[in-house]
Amino acid sequence: MSAVKASIERTVDGRHHVVIPSMINTHYHMVQSLTRAVPSVQNAELFSWLQGLYPIWTGLTPDMVHVSTQIAMDESLLSGCTTTSNHLYIYPNGVRLDDSITATQIIGMRFVATRGGMSVGQSQGGLPPDRVVESEDFILKDTQRLIETWHNPTHGAMTQVAVAPCSPFTVSQDLMRESAKLACHYQTRMHTHLTENDHNLAYTQEKFNCTPTQYVQDLGWFGSDVWHAHCVRLDDEGISLFAATRTSIAH
Repeated sequence: MSAVKASIERTVDGRHHVVIPSMINTHYHMVQSLTRAVPSVQNAELFSWLQGLYPIWTGLTPDMVHVSTQIAMDESLLSGCTTTSNHLYIYPNGVRLDDSITATQIIGMRFVATRGGMSVGQSQGGLPPDRVVESEDFILKDTQRLIETWHNPTHGAMTQVAVAPCSPFTVSQDLMRESAKLACHYQTRMHTHLTENDHNLAYTQEKFNCTPTQYVQDLGWFGSDVWHAHCVRLDDEGISLFAATRTSIAH
């Protein structure tokens, strides 16, 4: 067989430059590309910032999720990022994670879609308004549906799905445990927020009488298939646990 010669459209002189691999974004909320400039929350700390934006995010539609994914990915590609995750955890007005996945396939970017979810609203002591939480049974069933529909377990696959309850202050311990079992069954990765600031530490101590590290350790949320977002206030115990178990951090 004769070799196929590719046509060269552009030649770049790389002398005196350094060529590096493309970048990977391990934690992203793409819908937030639509609400970056809300004046009332620009200087707020995390919990106040979330409480200020939850009412706006309740207006999200499938088209908004689709477009915000394309905006975020276009910006990422222009910045040299060719692989990204998206932690979508709020699903009002018929929004599904599929809206983000289909947008990704149009762009053609390697994607880890993480199925977030919030199940503990303000009436149960959680942070989000009750109108944006879902039942835990539905979250688990939809996560299973997404894995079976979209997840490609092959290394380097263009589309993968990860299990990703939002955070200790938006879901129950039961959901964290059942999510870990689901991920183990399908051999998918697991992702959530952890120790984002001092309020996060105080919440975990008050609600669960433990540190965030002890919280995830008890629930089985550590290991080489787990990565946590932020971990700004991870203590020495947590650092040691993460190192020993090869648990990753998106910091």
